[in-house]
Amino acid sequence: MIEVIAAMLMTVVAVLAILSLVAPAWRTTAKSDYLGRASGILYEELVRHEARIMNSCCAVATGTLPVTTVNASGQAAALPGDAQFTISTVITALAGNAWRVRTQVTWTGGPTAGISESLIVTRQDGFAFPTGCVIGGTACQ
Repeated sequence: MIEVIAAMLMTVVAVLAILSLVAPAWRTTAKSDYLGRASGILYEELVRHEARIMNSCCAVATGTLPVTTVNASGQAAALPGDAQFTISTVITALAGNAWRVRTQVTWTGGPTAGISESLIVTRQDGFAFPTGCVIGGTACQ
């Protein structure tokens, strides 16, 4: 009988130990989900600005660009349960033909509520589009 009580006590302690790990696991999962989505948004934003700056046909707007908000779903309107991310970008002219693009993606809540990255971009004549810089489409948007 004592062995059964001791085994039950050890089982209860083990189950309680496992249950105490559930809440931190959910928080870690949520944080990694937000970081993963934010890193994708950050990458796309940096690549978009890099392509515009490398194209010598496009004018480079320096300073703080307007803050934009995107939904994790990619839809214009937020869906139920959708996460929203705010994108802040600052473009600084450096010496010569170079610019620094610093982008920060933030979201609400959590201990880590944002990530940022910067990139130095130079003009590339081979990236001029359209040929002759005749802009009739959306090359510089």
